Amino acid sequence: MSEVDKIKAPIAENIEIFERRFRDSMRSNVPLLEKITTYIVKRKGKQLRPMFVFLAAKTMSGFNDSTYRAAALIELLHTATLVHDDVVDDSNERRGFFSVNALWKNKIAVLIGDYLLSRGLLLSLDNDDFHLLKIVSNAVREMSEGELLQIEKARKLDISEDIYFEIIRQKTATLIAACCACGAASVTSDKTQIEAMSKFGTLTGIAFQIKDDLFDFGDGSDIGKPTGIDIKEKKMTLPLIYSLNQSTESEKRKIINIVKNHNDNPKKVAEVVSFVFEKGGIQYAEKRMNEYKEQALEILSGFPDSDAKNSLRQLVIYTTNRKK
Repeated sequence: MSEVDKIKAPIAENIEIFERRFRDSMRSNVPLLEKITTYIVKRKGKQLRPMFVFLAAKTMSGFNDSTYRAAALIELLHTATLVHDDVVDDSNERRGFFSVNALWKNKIAVLIGDYLLSRGLLLSLDNDDFHLLKIVSNAVREMSEGELLQIEKARKLDISEDIYFEIIRQKTATLIAACCACGAASVTSDKTQIEAMSKFGTLTGIAFQIKDDLFDFGDGSDIGKPTGIDIKEKKMTLPLIYSLNQSTESEKRKIINIVKNHNDNPKKVAEVVSFVFEKGGIQYAEKRMNEYKEQALEILSGFPDSDAKNSLRQLVIYTTNRKK
């Protein structure tokens, strides 16, 4: 049994029911749509988002129909954003499979994203889940703002640590916060409890993204060779930002010049990776990641003990210890 399966144990049955309902929520009478949505369902990942929804709900009290709809809403809107991202990034692969745009071209991929978005909205509206729709709509707005802020900063490479944390809070953490808040809101109307779950999700999401940033440098463990993908895409991540702040002006100019003008040269990218290791950027990012993880676990400790709470705790630890 994998680590994720162990974490999933208290909600394994609910995830199975969710998978069936999620598939039903995407059904269409248009044969092409059916074909593509079936393809999307088959290549699903670890399902971390539905796990956060169900574990948050069960940590509160339990499940109801609203919990399943919350998980489906999040997954529909998230999948829509991924399909659109692949078009924007001109990406031919996602999770080792061909992307929708690679198989069916951009126009169809954009329309599929729109379709999934509309199904998510209708799922909420048809069931009067306005409270859930509000949480998720705010998350989508923040994700868009975070992405645009990152694009704007990539042009000038003038990003500070404060701006970096604002970008990852919006781009990554708001979605995990929405998962936890929706899970809680599906079973309770206690605003304090829902807010606590949302804050827990935000902190977990920030730690999750810092871990992702570390993968780009190989992070000194057994993850393998550094990919340098973030450097190639001119993304200023925490290890690099910290390292630049520890540098002389001439070192800073040299590294920024590589990121700006030589990011497709493997030797030059390797130079940036070495620079980050030498300046202690990896250790600093790991330290910050663990601070956010501990803050998340501190909030979680305020909820009553249960199997679900323990799984949620293990899920936080997994997100910061994972190897890919």
